[in-house]
Parts: sequence; structure tokens; C-alpha cells
Amino acid sequence: MAEPIDYDVKPTPIGPDAHEELERLLQSLHEGGVLRFANDLVSSKSEVTKVLVDGLNQEGSLNAVQNLSILLMALSRIEPGEFYKVVFGLKDAMTELSRHAPQNKREDAPGITGAYKMLHDDKLWASLTPLIGALKVFAERLGEDTEKPVTKFTGKQTEL
Repeated sequence: MAEPIDYDVKPTPIGPDAHEELERLLQSLHEGGVLRFANDLVSSKSEVTKVLVDGLNQEGSLNAVQNLSILLMALSRIEPGEFYKVVFGLKDAMTELSRHAPQNKREDAPGITGAYKMLHDDKLWASLTPLIGALKVFAERLGEDTEKPVTKFTGKQTEL
């Protein structure tokens, strides 16, 4: 009886193999100047590090890093759904404001009768009440004494 023949069917090539892709990537990096930049960066170890440290050690740079970290701490406490509502609410509000912006035309004030009607507009007051509450909270926050942002955020004492 004959023995079975071992034959592996090679898959049909659907594109370049890994080596060809790697060669293409290297060529693209070379043509874009990325490889030269990386080689120069690695070759100038101490000079680049000194420039970076000197640049980051200035008061403006330190403030920028701290402000960015504060912004990231605040963003980390906002749920994405809430942030979406706020951002697109502001976008729509700005669109609405620009739609009503005076374009070299004078709009008349509502007058006493118009102001009186506005006082009895329940829809207006329903939309203004959360804004007034938010402004109160904002004003209270501005009145607080500041401590180090990381201490305020985490409750842990910091040095410096």
C-alpha cells in the first residue's frame, strides 16, 4: 500500500509579505527624512537633552505643563456624554449668537412692555435658572483660596 504524500498547500499571496512591507516602510521613512532625524537625535544625545531640560526649566514652560495637567485632571472627571453635551451646546450657542449678531443694523430694545412680557415667560426662566446656578458655583470657585492643584485634586500633600 502506498504512503500518503505530505503536501502543504501554500496560501495564495494577497499582497506583499512582511519583508517587502518592512522594506517599503524603511524606504518611506528614509524619503521623508525621518531616519536621518532619528539618527541625528540619537547621535547628539547630550546636546538635545540639555536643550530640552533648559527649555522645560523656565518658568513659562513649567506653568504651561502645570496648566496642561490641571486641564487634564478636570477633563478626567467629566463623563464623555456630559462633555459632548457641553461642547456641542457651546458650539450651537455660538452659532445662534452669530446668527443674531448685529450686522451694521440697529435693533430696537424690547421696551418696558417687552421687558414685562419677558418677566412672565416661563420658558425663558426655565432656561435661565440653570445658568444662574452655574454662575453662582463658578463665582464661589473663583472666591476660594488656591492650593497646589495636585493637592486639591488628590488630597495628597505635595512638595515644592
